[in-house]
Amino acid sequence: MRFQTPLVPGRLIRRYKRFLADVELDSGEVITAHCANPGAMLGLKDEGLRVWLEPNDDPKRKLKYGWRLAELPGGHWAGIDTAVPNRVVREALLARAVPALAAYGTVRPEVKYGQKSRVDFLLSEPGLPDAYVEVKNVHLRRDGDWAEFPDSVTTRGARHLQELSDMVAQGHRAVMLYVVQRTDCTRFRLAGDIDPAYAAAFDRAIAAGVEMMCHGCTISQDGVILAENLPIPAATAEVI
Repeated sequence: MRFQTPLVPGRLIRRYKRFLADVELDSGEVITAHCANPGAMLGLKDEGLRVWLEPNDDPKRKLKYGWRLAELPGGHWAGIDTAVPNRVVREALLARAVPALAAYGTVRPEVKYGQKSRVDFLLSEPGLPDAYVEVKNVHLRRDGDWAEFPDSVTTRGARHLQELSDMVAQGHRAVMLYVVQRTDCTRFRLAGDIDPAYAAAFDRAIAAGVEMMCHGCTISQDGVILAENLPIPAATAEVI
């Protein structure tokens, strides 16, 4: 997935009201950017953080910049926009670039299922069970090279795990795909101390037959691409 326009750099002044961020551009101009991220953003909202914004000239948009990347120590990056993983996964699925799901030729986004929900992707292929795929953005890092999910309590996320379990009970495949949108992590685990209920739902989903997958990303100022598969715990015995 390539960004539509070249990104411009700046320094974060503050992130507030969940979806707003004040940034001082390298030119000295102070602007307000859209922050497409409702999460806690632990460690990614500190004053002075080097950030990269995508400008737009859409007259329908009140804010003319969207916050896309955070620059991290050691030449690493973190993606901020939580909508990006779905776009990245869609491209990868259509290219059959997700090995565990490469057998599926039809990719349908946002299909209704469960209790008034929409699955991120419904995959189908003659002779195979349908595969229901939910995608979760991951960009919390607190310790070493561990990526963790979630960064705040998510009752919606726990509900998705139950709905995927229901699909398995009906004879379908069901996949929870975690996308680590930062380049300084090589492993994945649950942040059970942040949301114990989600960790419990994770265990129940595994027991029900939901497939858990995790992929990293290649991130640059040009765009974001789905990368290698990352290790994922078999149960919350590995959760902090």
